[in-house]
Amino acid sequence: MRQLGILGGMSWESTASYYRLLNQGVRERLGGLHSAPLLLHSVDFAEVAELQHRGDWLAAEALLAKAAQGLEQAGATALLLATNTMHKVAPAIEAAVDIPLLHIGDAVGQALQDQGVKRAALLGTRFTMQEDFYRQRLAERFDIEVMIPSAAQMTEIDRVIFAELCQGQFLPQAREFYLDCLRSLQAQGAEVAILGCTEIGLLLDGIDAPLPWLDSSALHVAMGLEWMLGGV
Repeated sequence: MRQLGILGGMSWESTASYYRLLNQGVRERLGGLHSAPLLLHSVDFAEVAELQHRGDWLAAEALLAKAAQGLEQAGATALLLATNTMHKVAPAIEAAVDIPLLHIGDAVGQALQDQGVKRAALLGTRFTMQEDFYRQRLAERFDIEVMIPSAAQMTEIDRVIFAELCQGQFLPQAREFYLDCLRSLQAQGAEVAILGCTEIGLLLDGIDAPLPWLDSSALHVAMGLEWMLGGV
C-alpha cells in the first residue's frame, strides 16, 4: 500500500470520518488486521476559519502549503485535503509539493459524469457555493451545470455549518431546513445534490431525501483508497 497524507481539522468532525472510512475501506478490501497507512496534519480550525472570514486567502495558502510540505517530507505519496472549501487554495498546495493532491472536485465530477448527470445542486459553505473554484472545475472538466440555493438559503446553510455541524451539533431543525433546500432545488430542475461540505453528510446520514445526493467526502475517500491500494 502507498502512504496517504491527510490535511485535516477543517473540521475535525469530518476528518474523523475520513480516518474511519479510509481504515474501513482498507479492511474491507484486504481483510484481516489491515488498516490504512496514513499521515495526518490536523490544523486549528479556528485559525483557518478566521482567515476565511477575513478573506486572507494568501495566509491560508501559506499555512496549508507548509503543512502539505511536512506531510510530503514525512513520506506521504499523495494528499487528501479533507475539506471542500479549502480547495480554493488547492493550486497553492499543488505548487508547494511534488506529490499529487487528489482533488475532491474531480471525485465528485467523475461520479456525476458516470451517472450521466448534467444539472447538479450544490450545498456547502458560502465560499464553496458562491465562488467559482468548485463550480468552474465541475463545468470545465465534467460539463456539469451547478445550481445553488437562494441567497437567504445560502446564508442559513453557511450559519448551520459553522455554528452547529462543525461543533458536532446535528439538530432536527437544521436537517429539515436542508431537506427543504433540496426540495426547492429539485423543483428548479436539479437531478442530484452535491453535499459539498464534508459535515453535511453527517447531518443527512440515513435520511430519505427528496433529491438524490452524493456525499463529497465519501467520494473523496474512495479516491484516496484507490490511490493507496493501486496495484494491491
